[in-house]
Amino acid sequence: MTRVQIVEVSPRDGLQAETRTLPTETKLELITRLAEAGHTVIEATSFVNPKAVPQLADAEELLRALKRRPGVRYPVLVPNEKGLDRALAAGAEDIAVFASASESYSRKNLNRSRDEAIDGYRNVVRRAKDARLRVRGYLSMVVADPWDGPTKPEVVVDCAKRLQIRTLLNAVEDAGIAKDKIALHLHDTYGQALANAYLAIEMGITTFDASVGGIGGSPFAKMAAGNLATEDLVWMCDGLGIETGLYVERLAATTAWMSQQLGRELPGRVARALRA
Repeated sequence: MTRVQIVEVSPRDGLQAETRTLPTETKLELITRLAEAGHTVIEATSFVNPKAVPQLADAEELLRALKRRPGVRYPVLVPNEKGLDRALAAGAEDIAVFASASESYSRKNLNRSRDEAIDGYRNVVRRAKDARLRVRGYLSMVVADPWDGPTKPEVVVDCAKRLQIRTLLNAVEDAGIAKDKIALHLHDTYGQALANAYLAIEMGITTFDASVGGIGGSPFAKMAAGNLATEDLVWMCDGLGIETGLYVERLAATTAWMSQQLGRELPGRVARALRA
């Protein structure tokens, strides 16, 4: 493997669980800094209910004010058709939908059962594709969750197949999905996110979500730690001779800046080491 794609999720997944809500201008500055660090896919925000996630209540304002760079995609998360309507009105070109392989987390996060959530995305995906939007599907809790324990692999495979849009069903190989259709989104609850990313790279996975500084988590699963830090993943890939197109020094500088904006030390290790 010579190259991996890193999807930056700090403006959405990173900020959604923070106690401090940042001004829209600061979020736009974050997105600009991430693009300047080399990112080509930056998850900009989420069109969830503002009452549920007040940190991202400015989704429309942010997306309309965003100065898009050529060659950079700015996907947004939508939870349902109402969220899709808001995203389309604000000019979204890429969306993501979010389901869970865990029954308990689905009910806590979406107030719907696992089957209801997945079935409910059919119209969302169909309408988005009809509008010529790119669609990405998240499937969370594929290893285990704090309520249901380990997730059965056959349940994950079934959910993954059902989340796929019709044109991608042809990519299903044997019991799973083709590797080039898989992205890994890792949280660092047990300090193993980077090790798991390394293992996944060895297994042929080439797309990873990460969050600058390691910020992130879930407002609905308080025990979950932040995301895999972008600069930590890039540092490892650089050492392995794997291209990412990202500049680790710029990412580390952005982490230091974000630490000031959020008023706390961020968990990313490489940024702290470079600063020292």
